[in-house]
Amino acid sequence: MPIIIPPELPAAASLQRENIFYYHTPRALSQDIRMLHILVLNLMPTKIATETQFVRLLGNTPIQVEVELMAFDSHTSKNTSQEHMLTFYKTFEQVKHRNFDGLIITGAPIEQLAFEEADYWEELCRIMEWSKSHVQSTLHICWGAQAGLYYHYGIQKRWMPEKLFGVFEHEVTHKGSILFRGFDDVFLVPHSRHTETPREPIAAEPRLKILAESERAGVYAVSTDGGRQIFITGHSEYDTLTLENEYLRDKRAGKPIHLPENYYPNDDDTQRPRNTWRSSANLLFSNWLNYFVYQESPYDIQAITPIQ
Repeated sequence: MPIIIPPELPAAASLQRENIFYYHTPRALSQDIRMLHILVLNLMPTKIATETQFVRLLGNTPIQVEVELMAFDSHTSKNTSQEHMLTFYKTFEQVKHRNFDGLIITGAPIEQLAFEEADYWEELCRIMEWSKSHVQSTLHICWGAQAGLYYHYGIQKRWMPEKLFGVFEHEVTHKGSILFRGFDDVFLVPHSRHTETPREPIAAEPRLKILAESERAGVYAVSTDGGRQIFITGHSEYDTLTLENEYLRDKRAGKPIHLPENYYPNDDDTQRPRNTWRSSANLLFSNWLNYFVYQESPYDIQAITPIQ
């Protein structure tokens, strides 16, 4: 939580120079506190594993967060029981009349399809349009980031020569980014994808800022000014064994798959992988919840200002 200091204290100038967040006393005294309402649109086939990953990260802060799960009306999950879906998931029709402090749109294993070929594309477009007036900050993950950049800004994805698969080094390139406050100079993120959103059209879009990148994995984090829309191309939420499960699944199925890079000790897949991204993942979600959701969302959630 932020430190509270008088505005005239000399330390305030130092904190501002060092990009450390703080409250002035008058603002702190006027602030009311309520729980945050976060909606997760889970597009992954492994629904239970994915929802657990996100709930774990969203719960690792001192802020009270209520998480609700959403799935499509237009698509039936083949890998998760209907009992689970009916018990824990809402449809867009059930929530569209409400406002939310935050929305997470997860990745989806359909990157080899054109966006419009996804059987739920039209419904996803309705949800992304709705988010502009009903959500304070939307976090788009992997394919969700590609879809969001395409829908909102017309930026198309492109195929890569080979699948990007492994754990890669990243650096914060927008040094004033509060989303990456407290990050090390180099941090690690898992990736697993055949496509990418190229840097050039993102950099040319004046409404977007590139916040973090990787020499190997390309653009990692993109944001609008103020963070109403944030796009993350990797999978910081992955568990330790998520990449291994994907690797072994494809290997058993005889699909072309190479060893995940920088994942197994000494590149030996008989050894247990090491999780080298957990701390940065927790910090990423903590920063998003604090600076872009908790600090910015109005106390009266119905007063969220639509994105123009």
